[in-house]
Amino acid sequence: MTGLGDIFKASFRRPLGALSGGLLLALYMTAIFADLIAPAATNEQDLDRTYHPPTKVVWGEGGLRVQAYGLTDPSTAGYEAVPGKSYALEIMGRGFEYRLLGIFKTDRHLLVCNDPEGAFYLLGSDSTGRDVFSRLVFGSRVSLFIGLLGITITMVLGFLVGGLSGYFGGRTDFVAMRIVEFMMAVPGLYLLLALRAALAPHFASDQMFFVIVIILAFIGWAGTARVLRGMALSIRQQAFVMAAESMGQGPLTILRKHVLPNLLSYLLVAATLSIPGYVLGEAALSFLGLGIQEPSASWGLMLSEAQNVKVFYLNFWWLLTPGLAIFLTVIAYNVFGDVLRDVVDPRSQTKRGG
Repeated sequence: MTGLGDIFKASFRRPLGALSGGLLLALYMTAIFADLIAPAATNEQDLDRTYHPPTKVVWGEGGLRVQAYGLTDPSTAGYEAVPGKSYALEIMGRGFEYRLLGIFKTDRHLLVCNDPEGAFYLLGSDSTGRDVFSRLVFGSRVSLFIGLLGITITMVLGFLVGGLSGYFGGRTDFVAMRIVEFMMAVPGLYLLLALRAALAPHFASDQMFFVIVIILAFIGWAGTARVLRGMALSIRQQAFVMAAESMGQGPLTILRKHVLPNLLSYLLVAATLSIPGYVLGEAALSFLGLGIQEPSASWGLMLSEAQNVKVFYLNFWWLLTPGLAIFLTVIAYNVFGDVLRDVVDPRSQTKRGG
């Protein structure tokens, strides 16, 4: 495979690659168009409908309708469907205002119920009557893009430290590797919690997003740098690099034209297999109350509400759906990463098969 485009095409031709890659593409498209897809704002509350179960969508007079429910037991949040009663759903109906893709101002949403008596909860509601589906969709922006930004910073740092130390060698290599070894010697979880505790505790959610990205990238770059250093040492001994040096090309030119292109396939596979760690890292911080804060949404923050024993005792299973979203994302990335590795290095598949 000569180019990234060829690698991705070959990956999507394989059944597992198409399935996992398609799922990841759907998740990221959902995150990008979250405002359009979500029927309610992330902090829109209805205290009269706490722990409302998922509502059934039916086909009735005039098109799609949502089943009506009545509260039967306030102490246990018991609801029952009201026979023969439903409310109209509007496709591309009006709701809260937002900017589509951050540019176009609109109030249109994919599917909404504008009847004041109706309740439209595809995945139920939480303890304050907020729509779990809408928060799940908005939370995907945080949980998914933290992984992308974090791994981008990690790979850049890993290449700068590992690639440069491997190419130049000598004292540069010695100092860089001692720093890497120190970073790898510190347990990742303790370093994660220590860095978060050392930072100001009252960041706004948008600021906290970038703080988490920096923390996760700071923890993850050392292992990448160590691997890239070994690969750069090997590439440096290749004939084409020696020929470039003999022609008078400078170190930066050689790194850009010869070393980096030969590392791209590894970087691509390593990034794909490492992103789940960033997704889980954000989820862990938010679950412990050290990450994204209310009223914003992330999958880890939403999952923290499931700690309440009431969720299991009264079977509010829909509050566990963020955990399912995390599980599917991690599995999809791992499977797609394995497919990419097989495409880039067919020998790895032979070894596993043998």
